[in-house]
Amino acid sequence: MKISRQDKEIESPEELAARIIPDMSDLRLLSRALTHRSYLNEHPEALEDNERLEFLGDAVLDFVVGAWLYNRFPEMPEGDLTRMRSALVHTEQLAEFARELGLGNAMRLGKGETQAKGFTRPGLLCDTFEAVIGAIYLDMDITRVRKFLDPLLIRASTDILLNHKDEDPKSKLQEWAQGKGYQAPQYATRSTSGPDHSKSFEVDVYVNGVACGTGTGSSKQAATKRAAAQAIEKLHITE
Repeated sequence: MKISRQDKEIESPEELAARIIPDMSDLRLLSRALTHRSYLNEHPEALEDNERLEFLGDAVLDFVVGAWLYNRFPEMPEGDLTRMRSALVHTEQLAEFARELGLGNAMRLGKGETQAKGFTRPGLLCDTFEAVIGAIYLDMDITRVRKFLDPLLIRASTDILLNHKDEDPKSKLQEWAQGKGYQAPQYATRSTSGPDHSKSFEVDVYVNGVACGTGTGSSKQAATKRAAAQAIEKLHITE
């Protein structure tokens, strides 16, 4: 029996497979990829959560995305390839892939995570996407993973290049500061809020001792990047 989630019915692994991976044969792998540890704690009949598949999918993604970029952009230098790969496998981008595929409505979460809307959180969406990649790899092969990722990577890489999303604001801010003879920018966590499973961080960045930007995010890394990006805008830093 299906359970409502924000006026939608939870999608079963069979329905998800039919929609996005119709040639998948072992649906137990897909079911495991969708299972968060909070669900496992409440449903002893579920044998395993998705953390091992997430670990595998993370490694598969790094390789496949690197190879895809190498072949897609034959003239792109190594440094640019590295930045592009980082942008494509970043938590926020993988979470966006999960949203495109509608994985949030198929995730198997415990009651607490469901009430906290864990199916909308970038961290959990990213983890689930990685686990699904691991499941596809185990069920089929690396070629099928490439085929699955190709349309997602084409759209995302175009957006990244058009909007310069491959640029690391922290590196850009540091290079500018050093060019001015300043010390490296300093980052300080202003506040941390929310329960353990849904933290929010607020970070300030100081350049030459002056607060120049503030960023918030579900991780310190994300908040720090946003603080650096705000400082770049405030200081009118260009290439």
